[in-house]
Amino acid sequence: MTTTTGENMSLNETMTVPVPMTAYENGGGPTAAAPHFWQGAFIGDEEAGRRLAGLPAAVGAALATVLETGTVLAACDALASALLDPEHPVHARLAGHLPEDEDPTALLAELGRHLGRRELTRKLRRELGSAAPGRLNRPDAREAVYEAWAPVGMVAHIAPGNAATVAPLSIVEGLLAGNVNVLKTSSADTLFAQALMAELAALDPSGALAARIVVLRFGSSRQEWLRLMCAPADAVAVWGGEAAVEGVAAHVPPGCRLVEWGHRISFAYLTADAWSEPGTLDALAEDVCRHEQQACSSPQVVYLDTDDEAEVFAFAEHFAGVLAARSAASPPPGAADADREPAEEAELTTTELVARLEEHLGLTRVFAAADGSWRVMADTRSPLTASPLHRSVWVKPLPRERMIATLRPMRRYLQTAGIAGTRTDTAELARTALAAGVTRVTPVGAMLESYAGEPHDGVYALQRYSRRVAVQADPARFATTACLDDLARPVVLPVPAGPLLGKEEVQERNGRVGRADAELYFHSGGSTGAPALSLFSYDDYDTQMQAAARGLLAAGYDPVGDRTANLFYCGGMYGSFISFFSILERLGGVQLPLAAGPDHWATAQALIDRGANTLFGMPSYLWQLLHAEADALRAYGGLRKVFYGGEHFTPEQQRTLKDEFGIEVVRSITYGSTDLGPLGYQCTESSGGVHHLHADLHTMEILDPDGDRPVAPGETGRLVFTTHARRGQQLGRYVIGDLGRAVPGRCPCGSHAPRFELQGRTGDVVRVATYFLNHRRFLSLAEEQGGHRGELQILLGNGEARERLTVRVEGAAGTDPERLREVFLAGYPELRSAVSERLLDLVVEAVDGASLDRSPTSGKLRSVVDTRR
Repeated sequence: MTTTTGENMSLNETMTVPVPMTAYENGGGPTAAAPHFWQGAFIGDEEAGRRLAGLPAAVGAALATVLETGTVLAACDALASALLDPEHPVHARLAGHLPEDEDPTALLAELGRHLGRRELTRKLRRELGSAAPGRLNRPDAREAVYEAWAPVGMVAHIAPGNAATVAPLSIVEGLLAGNVNVLKTSSADTLFAQALMAELAALDPSGALAARIVVLRFGSSRQEWLRLMCAPADAVAVWGGEAAVEGVAAHVPPGCRLVEWGHRISFAYLTADAWSEPGTLDALAEDVCRHEQQACSSPQVVYLDTDDEAEVFAFAEHFAGVLAARSAASPPPGAADADREPAEEAELTTTELVARLEEHLGLTRVFAAADGSWRVMADTRSPLTASPLHRSVWVKPLPRERMIATLRPMRRYLQTAGIAGTRTDTAELARTALAAGVTRVTPVGAMLESYAGEPHDGVYALQRYSRRVAVQADPARFATTACLDDLARPVVLPVPAGPLLGKEEVQERNGRVGRADAELYFHSGGSTGAPALSLFSYDDYDTQMQAAARGLLAAGYDPVGDRTANLFYCGGMYGSFISFFSILERLGGVQLPLAAGPDHWATAQALIDRGANTLFGMPSYLWQLLHAEADALRAYGGLRKVFYGGEHFTPEQQRTLKDEFGIEVVRSITYGSTDLGPLGYQCTESSGGVHHLHADLHTMEILDPDGDRPVAPGETGRLVFTTHARRGQQLGRYVIGDLGRAVPGRCPCGSHAPRFELQGRTGDVVRVATYFLNHRRFLSLAEEQGGHRGELQILLGNGEARERLTVRVEGAAGTDPERLREVFLAGYPELRSAVSERLLDLVVEAVDGASLDRSPTSGKLRSVVDTRR
């Protein structure tokens, strides 16, 4: 399979998508001799019959592995891009399998819009509440109860014969729910569904999608095949009328869900004010003509809020003129009756003839085109009457007070009501229509429009193809387990592909993110340069915060017992305070939203007065706060936990917190970045820079610092992340600027999530006096051999004769600068050589911690300040 030359771009960009190795290249596509697609291969009738006999075993084998939602989304998104590109080979292959009367470009583009990551993610969140609904997470962090949406198992789909896109979209819904899917198409259908599913399966290198897709083409007379197909099913989805549903229901085993997507009737309802407004009738005519009334949401009846027969006839005559003009502007495909089946033509003729005969009784009046391309039939009787379709519509009186009594007897068949009226009328009539049995209300002119995740016939499809499952666990043993799946298996996401991205490329892409996905703006802290802009949709932000909340539980946060002071910096579009406010909200934890501020006495008093026992914040700020108000906080004695982010507490600083302030837990609150969100988390078995990867959101690579190749196991390299959980902005192979190494083996906490250890930032390594010097090395020497327990900053500048390196240490820590200088020279050979060769002046000075250079936005200590010119 060839890969992209560029990573996924925003929805407004064109992009190069994978050209898959499909069944076409492994012996040809679907043919009359091999019309069935079975788990990755096209087969003939004999082989299909043999495999149907073993279908239960095949289903069981497929369900033994987990299908990650991210795998489905990635393949569907790649297919969507191909369908939207008329020049793509996939587009040409699929166009050849469409019915002759279909416009390939229009139909494939419509299908592509439904299959994009953005639309499917929205559908998942709306219908199942999450972009990864299959993971056993805690719905309430305060309880050791885990819930998820699980697949029902196998879904048998009985497709209609009049809609090319329904069958494949139904399979995609089944895949999003994690099911094995067996689809039956009519023997009169083209092989489009088989070809499309083959293309989708080919875009998943893991083969997980192919294992869950079977598409069979056979007639309803083949009852034995239908029986074998339905026997192992856990749900059977059927499109069609009552006869079709009854024919399938006979084969549905006990306990199996029968999901009926039957024929439905829709109507328009117009108040007196609305039908006289300019544009209302034009919009109504558009609804009537679109798709030749073949959709369930097409209006078959126009109801008027009146009981005046004269008004009904006058309206029908006026609307006939509007419908004639609309039909002239957009005539039916082909001749008016050339493409109709004899039965359809007979129904049209009979319905119109009976209506004309009833004109003599004063009950009806008919207005029709001479060529039969449209007809408006006015009827003084209110009960709902099905239309013969093909731009044929009834007009009937129905005062609103009689709506429920008139329509409720047909409630099983009602779907859409298109309402035209004032705002108040619309609100009242919508409620009345829903009470009568309607499942969907729209404006007139938008009856055939839909949105991602919209309920269909009163239900969510994904919930019909899923089960809500729960696991109760021992609260003591599982207190820090946020996701039960992490103890059972590793998450497998698509392999990253494409070029490496730096911050400049990401910033450039931010300018092209669509407005619908740029809902939340953040600035980075700017500790390594100018603040960078990051954009999120609210859905993406929610996903990130839920993940960070799970990580905080793993780190030992207790939503029941911890009383937390949120002391991160706030303002200037900086995201830390806001993010951890959101995280605590999702955890249901007690929170004091104080934010970092210069008045340490006031902050300390608030901690004491409100009984805080847990602190969230930047190490540099928390260090200043604790030491500035040491006496009061030591006397209080109530602090027990510190969760920090953005920087690191050194081992010596952590010892100080525990020994002097009685703090029992000092742990990273999260590892992440403003643009990618949370990347890693610590568990109770982690220390120092060791974190677990948020493997359900990201994949991680560790690349050589000097080349784009993986490092050897255990070696330090550049951390490169690809995020898979963003709706609005795809960030692939992002070089974040941090160094790290993989930690081998499974963590003692039991999680399968990979571990890595942070080794500093690439910016912490500076070239000075021809040598590369590392801030972390200075800090280690100061702590381990110099006894320093405070902060340390390196200042680079130009001296009169040579470069100058000044190590600034926090004077309050009681460190002797001269002693530290000796430690640095003795323990750092490269530094000693630079000084002895008179290439560098080394100065160590003790300063007030408040005078150290910090980011104005985040308060984060700048480890290296380079003032050289």
